Amino acid sequence: MAPAATTSTTGTPRRALLTGAALYLVAAAAMGGLRKRPPRAAGRPSPAETWRSNALLWSSRPRRRVYIALWVPNGLVVGCESLFVPYAPQHAGLLFACAAAGMLAGDVLAGRFVPPAWRIRLVTPLHLLLAAPYLIFLLSPSTPVAAAAVTIASTGYAASLLLQQRLMELTPDELSGHALGLHSSGMLAMQGVAAVLAGAFAQWTSPAAAMAVLAAASVVVTVFLPVRPEPSPGAAARPQRRSSHL
Repeated sequence: MAPAATTSTTGTPRRALLTGAALYLVAAAAMGGLRKRPPRAAGRPSPAETWRSNALLWSSRPRRRVYIALWVPNGLVVGCESLFVPYAPQHAGLLFACAAAGMLAGDVLAGRFVPPAWRIRLVTPLHLLLAAPYLIFLLSPSTPVAAAAVTIASTGYAASLLLQQRLMELTPDELSGHALGLHSSGMLAMQGVAAVLAGAFAQWTSPAAAMAVLAAASVVVTVFLPVRPEPSPGAAARPQRRSSHL
């Protein structure tokens, strides 16, 4: 009689989901140690007030450039990531894990070790690093090569961390929370648009070609809309604030 087959739960989706849930519980418990801060505004803002604040934030040309840089180059690369499953159905989880690892490494390096004077100057190189490795998908690389490209590229997401600091430097203190909220909303909207574009291109061509096209578009946007170092109004008069990666 043949021995009964055994099923190992190591590395299964079930174990991954349980591990993720446990980590969320740890994060929730850690929030209990955060100190309370006074609210920036009292009451609930009306839609009209929200629109006025959005218009005020968008009225500044330097802030507009920062918002576009926060939304478009990385949004297009998220569109590339949305095609991991059709590109490599058996190894999509590995590609997503590599993307997360690269993002974490980039954020730690940029947030902890890059001197303040260099941060805004590194935004354009990081955006190019974020998109350029995805051009190799035009050649339909093997899984190891694709995983390496995704890991290297995702370190470029650190540009968003540096741009958030720049956004805070350009924004009055009373609008800082609203400015980050507008960034988050625009970022999620652009990521959704890019995913739709990626799916449409993949239908007409192939997942690999669509990823390369979106990466090339990200490179073009970065080259033609660079974020240059500019003096921040009132920056010398107020202390630097830490940005938060949304």
